[in-house]
Amino acid sequence: MPTLILRFPAKRYHATPWGHHVNEGMIEWPPSPWRLLRALLATGYATLHWPAEGPPGTARSLIEKLAGTDPTYILPKATGTHSRHYMPLARLKNGREDTTLVFDTWARVDGKLAVTWDVKLDREEHDLLARLAERLGYLGRSESWVLAKIAAPDEPLPDGDPCLPDRGQPPTGKKWEQVPLLAPMAAKNYAEWRNNTLAEILATLPQPKPGKKPTKKMKDSWEKAIKPYPADLIACLQMQTSEMQSCGWSRPPGSRRIFYWRKIASLEVGPPLIRRKKNVRPIEAMLLALATQSGNEHALPHMTRTLPQAEMLHRQFVGHLNGRNNPAVTGRDDRRLPLREPHRHSHIMPLDLNNDGHLDHVLIWAPMGLDSEAQAAIRAVRRTFTKGRKEHLLVALAGMGNVHILQRLSGRYGRTLGSLLQPGRIWLSATPFIPPRHLKKHGKHSLDGQIRAELLARNLPEPAEIEILDPREHDLARRQRHFVRVRRFGPPPPLDCGFTVWMRFAQPVPGPLALGYGSHFGLGVFRSDHTQKIP
Repeated sequence: MPTLILRFPAKRYHATPWGHHVNEGMIEWPPSPWRLLRALLATGYATLHWPAEGPPGTARSLIEKLAGTDPTYILPKATGTHSRHYMPLARLKNGREDTTLVFDTWARVDGKLAVTWDVKLDREEHDLLARLAERLGYLGRSESWVLAKIAAPDEPLPDGDPCLPDRGQPPTGKKWEQVPLLAPMAAKNYAEWRNNTLAEILATLPQPKPGKKPTKKMKDSWEKAIKPYPADLIACLQMQTSEMQSCGWSRPPGSRRIFYWRKIASLEVGPPLIRRKKNVRPIEAMLLALATQSGNEHALPHMTRTLPQAEMLHRQFVGHLNGRNNPAVTGRDDRRLPLREPHRHSHIMPLDLNNDGHLDHVLIWAPMGLDSEAQAAIRAVRRTFTKGRKEHLLVALAGMGNVHILQRLSGRYGRTLGSLLQPGRIWLSATPFIPPRHLKKHGKHSLDGQIRAELLARNLPEPAEIEILDPREHDLARRQRHFVRVRRFGPPPPLDCGFTVWMRFAQPVPGPLALGYGSHFGLGVFRSDHTQKIP
């Protein structure tokens, strides 16, 4: 019984089940018997230089023997994951290049996959199978690099879960599931089916009278009727998709769908479990990107919903801690009390980096650092929600590192992000400042006094000048009046009123800069302004 051992050096296996579109996000796991045999045939043509007329006799008998039995598998642990990108369509829409959202789904494979055929091969067939396995470069899409070999007779099989063809009765025990795979028919079964089918079809077509030769029209009709049915199983396996479509096949001729039993945990789906990793250095910041499933940027949350979007993400981060406390995420110590040193834990800042009025990124910044557990909790969030939309928002990690690294990002997004992170002497409200205490006309509880106290609590110098922009005179201040200013899952502000603040310092002050009520949820965020003038 030959056993094929497959290892994916990049830990990526890209393959979509037959009959499904790539954007459905489905993964063919394990690789179907049909896919394996097609890969072996393609390797023979590409590396062993088989003639165009067809594989040699030994290869033909090898493929037919392997097609005559349903293999068994030993599956390593695999996790379904995906990326998304916008593929250009080579046409313009509203003066810009039109694109379409494409999902790239794959399985992250940790370990070795074993495929065993319960069939006896002679020496030549076994040697040929070993040569084909050594030359197999990929399986599925070309990104699925693979290293393959035939296991030696005394070689132990790799660890993993069994995957067995359905024999009419489920395996013993619980936690099994069925998965359909595409498999070839036995060569003799296909030949018998083809002969019977063609006999029935040809019987319905015009036939020459006794003693007469068939006309050209008759021959053409016979040839047209025979064309969709490949001559043998090898020809079926070699049939291209365009040929199948032109012949009207919805499934490759010579194939059949069979069910396999695999363990439910064989292919993990959803956000990965948080695993604590050692020797992972803490980082200061992580940048997340937001997107809609349709790719419509104007369907993203309006920037006035900065506070509720940050609160929603914070609840999701805490939820992925699975009951554990992480000070950088929760802002609480091991006794679940607020940290004594304020403002060292994470600030969640939804951002509008392309300046279209909609939130497209989120900066998570923690002066105390985000350790491995905090990073894993943030990475685990793949989707979030917003008011007024049934569909969820997609969340992806766009960047991470210390602030000085994110300062150097280029492009349109990088320039806007840089205005929040780079040191500057002039700082202007990007989101409204909400006084954290009841407002008085004079003294330390005045608006000016509370701003200076907030800076002092963050070990920042006092500004040389503070100006409050009047909404009647400044468009920025008018727009910031519409921000949501009251937390849904926290205490309300002492004063439900937002102020647009302009500050000038004697020396450059580093960013990010967030002050006042809700400063850990996107309010009171400032951007550096090098114009030196009040807008």
